[in-house]
Amino acid sequence: MFNLRTSMSGRQYSPGVLVGNWNEDVCLEEELLKDFLCKRERGELLIQKSKKLKENLYKKEQLSISTDGFIHFGDTVMLVSPDNNKSPDKEPTMSGNLSLAVNPKETDILLENELKAPCDMSAISSVTPIGRNAFRILSIEGECMGEPLRFGQNFGLGASGGFPEKMLFIASDHRSFQNMTKKSSLQPVFLTDELTYLCSWQATYLDPQLRMEYEGFPVPANTKILIVHSHTNQALAVPRIFWIRTYFGKEFEVNCHTYLDTHRAEEDKNYWVVVTGNPSDKSTTMFDRPKPPSDADRVQNSEIPKVICPC
Repeated sequence: MFNLRTSMSGRQYSPGVLVGNWNEDVCLEEELLKDFLCKRERGELLIQKSKKLKENLYKKEQLSISTDGFIHFGDTVMLVSPDNNKSPDKEPTMSGNLSLAVNPKETDILLENELKAPCDMSAISSVTPIGRNAFRILSIEGECMGEPLRFGQNFGLGASGGFPEKMLFIASDHRSFQNMTKKSSLQPVFLTDELTYLCSWQATYLDPQLRMEYEGFPVPANTKILIVHSHTNQALAVPRIFWIRTYFGKEFEVNCHTYLDTHRAEEDKNYWVVVTGNPSDKSTTMFDRPKPPSDADRVQNSEIPKVICPC
């Protein structure tokens, strides 16, 4: 279909008719086409930038494999908020396992070619390790890479979003009128490009009565723990009742707040599992690995009589 040309009198002509400043119009169209082709060759079109960023954010990541069952500095892990089956009457959207993920702004996705600080955080229903939900355990106080992480020891969490040349760090700070979560109005969790005291976290044992005894012991992998912010002493949490609309769809809000029950113990909103890779299958994680049968199941299976079919 041809573009129509309009004369000064308002009459329309076909493109073959030269009307008005026709030479300038032709040169302008040629310049626009050259500019488009030049941007396409350099990958500067918005659709190219958006596609590349989404490919990196959803790129498959390989988690670190723990040989001794503990978390180490330098490991690439996934932080999963486990499902709580104690409330079967709650909405189906609030159940299931959620993983901590980066949530870049829509403008950054369209205009930038990498993660840009500050960047928001959210919880997604996918527990498959990808660029969005893969994090690295970082040393803050000079520990060597490969040393086991211990309860009460400061550490950092880095996220690259699938871009190996740049890493951002999970941080939090006291809430204010200008710095709070959108739905819960609590202490926010975000990504920053400076590894400061705001990026310092600690792993805390789950049972409050045994917390002091486990201080200084290595943190086991793939078990429930608490992740507490060192500066504010608030625990990382997913309330599961506040959801936000993002560029990637409907996701849950993440905040930094310690939820306590009537016994002054942390609720399941603060429970986290540091997931590592599966040594028997590199494409899966230890979270996908089936649990071994318990002693009661072994006894029950041994009591089942075996029926021999006569041949």
